[in-house]
Amino acid sequence: MTVDFTSIPIIDLGEAEDPAIRPRVLEELRHVLLNVGFLYVRNHRVSKKVIQDLVTALAVLFRLNEQEKDEVALCNSPHFLGYSGTGSETTAGRTDGREQFEFATELRDDWVEAYPPLRPIVNAYIASLTQLSQDFLNLVAEALSLPPRTFHPFLSDQHRLKLVHYPASDEGGQGVGPHKDSSGWWTFLLQASLPHVKGLQVFTKNGDWVDVPNIPGTFVVNIGQGFEVVTNGVCKATTHRVLSGSEERFSVPFFQGLRRSLTKTEATGRLKEHFEQRGFRVADESDEGRQIDGAFLRGKCATWGDSQLRTKIQSHPDVGSKFYGDYLDRYVNDE
Repeated sequence: MTVDFTSIPIIDLGEAEDPAIRPRVLEELRHVLLNVGFLYVRNHRVSKKVIQDLVTALAVLFRLNEQEKDEVALCNSPHFLGYSGTGSETTAGRTDGREQFEFATELRDDWVEAYPPLRPIVNAYIASLTQLSQDFLNLVAEALSLPPRTFHPFLSDQHRLKLVHYPASDEGGQGVGPHKDSSGWWTFLLQASLPHVKGLQVFTKNGDWVDVPNIPGTFVVNIGQGFEVVTNGVCKATTHRVLSGSEERFSVPFFQGLRRSLTKTEATGRLKEHFEQRGFRVADESDEGRQIDGAFLRGKCATWGDSQLRTKIQSHPDVGSKFYGDYLDRYVNDE
């Protein structure tokens, strides 16, 4: 029987520290992992100051003029880092209505000169989310009857961060189209607008869109495609989208990185026996969800790093043409 959901569960990480309550928290998390793929976490111990500094910075950063933004244009970066304007990226074959700055833990020394305070703010946030995401992985492992640090050898030395602005649109439309996160293990999203501002939606197994409201003091956390592969489909990445609305919206997704050298054989084989022996089954999914591109597992990419380059080139063909011309046909026409 398909187990579906009509709202997004909340996991209290503070309760997980209480030995008397921890078993219940692990059971709740196990349900989320097997049946939902999306959750909120609260009492996460990320400093309120670190979060507020970043939220304050968003308003300043996106009010810079176009010339100042273009000094760090993503189209000039072979690493797909920097600024990209509204309409410069596509998802599900349609243009996205968002502008964004992309950062990572491995960067050239190339920052927005018009806003010097940004660097320590972003670095502090990445450091805090790196720690949160690693601690969370320990809890996830326990919920799946594995030793706490089981998933750490899969982690990369690089995590990515986006600062995203969805301009207001009276006509609505696509902020970002239906997709599964392809940038790694897990995504930790800060919805950085006022609580009443909507937009994020998750696709259920039965084919319905469910709103993900902005709950102050929480992060929205969801499974990425890499984690789906390593758990042999037991923990599915859930399809989601963002709709543009009459008010502008800010969001900050942190993508926990997966080791670039990871091969398909290692990814699908390392934990296969564990899940089979304990009776885990491949999670249910909607027909639409099964159609979402999965370059690593279904494509011709030999490693996770290869699949990431393919995904980036397809999202930003201008960068692909500029820096990866020899690979362009291979990545764009490999279906």
